[in-house]
Amino acid sequence: MSAMSGEDEATAETWRDPRLPMADRVAALLRLMTLEEKAGQLSAFWATPADPEAPVAPVDDDGSEPAPSLDQIIKAGLGQLTRVFGTAPVSPLEGVERLVELQTQVSRANRFGIPAIVHEECLTGFMTWSASVFPCPLAWGASFDPELVGEMAAAIGASMRSVGVHQGLAPVLDVVRDYRWGRVEESIGEDPYLVGVIGSAYVRGLERTGVVATLKHFAGYASSRGGRNMAPTAIGPRELADVVLEPFVMALREGGARAVMHSYTDIDGVPAAADERLLTGLLRDRLGFTGLVVADYYGISHLASLHAVAGSHGEAGALALRAGIDVELPTVRCYGEPLLEEVRRGAVPEELLDRSAARVLSLKGELGLLDEDWDQRLADTVAPVTDATRLDPPEHRDLARRLAEESIVLLANDGTLPLRATRVALVGPLADDPLGMMGCYAFPNHMGGQHPDMPVGVEFPALAAALRSELPGAVLDAAPASDVAVSRDADITSAVDAARRAQVCVLALGDRAGLFGRGTSGEGCDAETLALPGRQAELAEAVLATGTPTVVVLLSGRPYALGDLANRAAAVVQAFFPGEEGAGALAGILSGRVEPSGRLPVSVPRHPGGQPGTYLHPRLGGRNAWSSVDPTPLYPFGHGLTWTRFEYSDASVTPSASTDGSVQISAVVRNVGEHAGTEVVQLYLTDPVASVVRPVRWLAGWARVRLEPGRAARAEFTVHADRTSFTGRDLERIVEPGLIEVGIGPSSEELPLRGCFTLDGPTRVLGSDRVLTVPVRVTPC
Repeated sequence: MSAMSGEDEATAETWRDPRLPMADRVAALLRLMTLEEKAGQLSAFWATPADPEAPVAPVDDDGSEPAPSLDQIIKAGLGQLTRVFGTAPVSPLEGVERLVELQTQVSRANRFGIPAIVHEECLTGFMTWSASVFPCPLAWGASFDPELVGEMAAAIGASMRSVGVHQGLAPVLDVVRDYRWGRVEESIGEDPYLVGVIGSAYVRGLERTGVVATLKHFAGYASSRGGRNMAPTAIGPRELADVVLEPFVMALREGGARAVMHSYTDIDGVPAAADERLLTGLLRDRLGFTGLVVADYYGISHLASLHAVAGSHGEAGALALRAGIDVELPTVRCYGEPLLEEVRRGAVPEELLDRSAARVLSLKGELGLLDEDWDQRLADTVAPVTDATRLDPPEHRDLARRLAEESIVLLANDGTLPLRATRVALVGPLADDPLGMMGCYAFPNHMGGQHPDMPVGVEFPALAAALRSELPGAVLDAAPASDVAVSRDADITSAVDAARRAQVCVLALGDRAGLFGRGTSGEGCDAETLALPGRQAELAEAVLATGTPTVVVLLSGRPYALGDLANRAAAVVQAFFPGEEGAGALAGILSGRVEPSGRLPVSVPRHPGGQPGTYLHPRLGGRNAWSSVDPTPLYPFGHGLTWTRFEYSDASVTPSASTDGSVQISAVVRNVGEHAGTEVVQLYLTDPVASVVRPVRWLAGWARVRLEPGRAARAEFTVHADRTSFTGRDLERIVEPGLIEVGIGPSSEELPLRGCFTLDGPTRVLGSDRVLTVPVRVTPC
C-alpha cells in the first residue's frame, strides 16, 4: 500500500482496524480525506471501453469530449471499475490479469491504497465471454420456482466472485405494464407479487455468495408511455406504490439487496436521477435502505442532455447527488471536477459529498476492501484461475437445463404433442438460430456484434440440432428462414414445401434480441404493435394453409398477438429466451421426454392493439360495454398445460379474521390423468367494494405441486390481512374491513374454486413491518 503523508497515526489505525465498527472506521477515514478524495469514491472508470466506432448505446459518453483517462481519474481514488470482463471477449485468465493490473494501479495511485469495487452485468448469467447463459428473467417468472431461480443466482455469484467481481447489476424488478416495451424480456412478469418473490430469491442467491445485488430500475421504467424506452412515465402515486414499488420493497426486506440503480425515465416531469423524494425520502427514509444507489449508465449526464433539467455537467451532478445517487456509472463525467466546482462555490453542501462517500466506503469495508490485506485476498481468490478455467461448468448447465425446462409453457395442444410423426418439418426464422435462444443481456447478443469473428464462447445448439438428437428415428426436414423478418419470398416458399412433405410441421417464430434497434426485442428495441415481427404472420398463414398439422413454437422476449393463428395450430408452445440449454429443453417438450410445467408470467394478447393488456386491471380496464376495444387476452396470466389433467376440490376458507389477523385458505388438487405432472396452484383475491378502485383480482400466492397419476395433495395458504392492503385516498397503506373474495385454480381466468372471508375491525394503517408474503404448505392426501 502507498504511504499516507502527514496523517495522524491513531486515526489511520482506526480506519484500518477490522475489529472496529464499520461506521467508526469510515468516519475516521472521511476525516482524513480531501474534497477530491471524497469525490473520487463516487467515480467510476470503464476499464475496457468499447470501440468508439461501434458504441453499445447511442452516444455512450453523452458528450463530445473524450472520457477522462484512468491516470486522470485515479489520483484521488476510485469508486468502481466498470465491466472489466463484460465489454470485450476475454478469457477468464485474461480478465483476471487485467483486473489485478487495474486494481494495483488504482490502489497505488491514491494515498490510502484503497482499491475499487468491480461490477458486472449478470441478468442472464455473468455477462462475459465463455460464461453460462441462463434463461432470461421472463422465463424465471414462467417457472414460478423461486428456489430454482435462487440456485441459479448463487451459481452466477460464485462465478463472479471467483474472478474478483464484487457487484452484479441485477435483477430487474420492473413490473411489465406494456408488452411493446423492448425490455419485457428483462422483466419477470406483469404481477408485482410474482416479480417480488422471484426477484427476492435471485437477490438472496447472489448475496449469499458475497456479490452485491443491484435492484433496477428504481422506479417506473416499465410504465413509460407507449412502451417506448426511456419515454416519460405518467402514473399516479397509487399505481406507483401498489404495483411498481412492491417488488423493490420485497427485495430489500426479504432479499437483503445492498444496491439500487435509478431508472432512466421521469415520472410526472421529474427524472428519477434528480428525484430526492424518490431516492432519499422514499427509498431511504421510508423503506430504510442503507446501501448504495448507483447511476444507470450515463443517467446523470442525461439530466442535462436528454431531460434538460440541468444546464451543465456540474448542475447535473449537483441534482443527482442531492437526490441521493452515490456513484456515477459507467465512467465519471459529472461527479469529477464539475461536481467539485459546485461544492467549492457553495452550490452543493460538502455534507452531501460526505454522505455518499461514506456509503461507498461502508460497502467497500463490507467487501474487505478497506483491510490492509485486501490485495493478498484478491490474489488468493483469483490464483486458481488458469487458461483452463471454466465459467460454464457442467453444474451450471444442469441448472440452466432445469430452469429452461420448467419455464417452457404449453399454451395449446390438440394431441399432436408429444410428436409421434416419422417425418417432421422444422421451419421459420428461429428454426436454426442458436442466438435466438438468448436475450439482449447475454454476451453474444450484447457485445458479440462488435466482435463478429469471435466464437460464441459457450456451446449453444439451435433447435434444429437439438430436435434431430431428440428424434433419432424421424426424418427432420429443416427449412429455416434467412432472418427474423422473413424478408425473402423464398423463405416462405421453402417453408411451405417442407410442410407439405411432412406429417407434422414445427414452425419456430419469435425474436432475435439486440440493443437499440439491432433486434426485435431488447433494450431500445420497442415494438409499434404486438404483431409478429416482419413477415412472420404471413409465413405462418402460408404454412397453416398447407393443412399439415403445425406446432407453433414461439422463442421470444415478449408475448405476441397470435389471433386466429393459434386456433388453427395443432399446438402452441411459448419459450421466453430459454438460454444455452433452451434448444434441448424445447426439443424435450416436443418429444414428450420433458413434462411442460411453465405458466405464463404475462398474458398473451389476442390482437396486436388493445393495450394495456395485463391482467392486473380494474373493472373498466377489461372488456366492457363502454368501449369497442376488447383487451381480453388469448391466453391469460398463469395459464399453462401439461401432459395430464388436474381437478380441484374441497376448498376451505377461514370465514373471518381481524384487520390485523390471518386466514387459512386451502384446496385439494388431484391428478386425474394418465401421466405424472406438475400443477401450479394459484390463489387470487378480490376486493369487491373498496374506498379506491381496485384490480378485478390479484395473485396472492401459488404452489408448484407434482403429482403421480391418481394422487392428490392439499395446498394451504396462510394469508395475512396485510396482503389485502392498498394505498388509500390519503396515500397511506391501509387494510380496510369488509368482504374479500377468494379464487383458486390453474390461471387468473380459470378459478373453479371460490370462497370468501370477512375482515373485521377498524381500518388499519400499515407500517414498514407489514407482512409481504403468503406462506404455503403442500401435504399429500
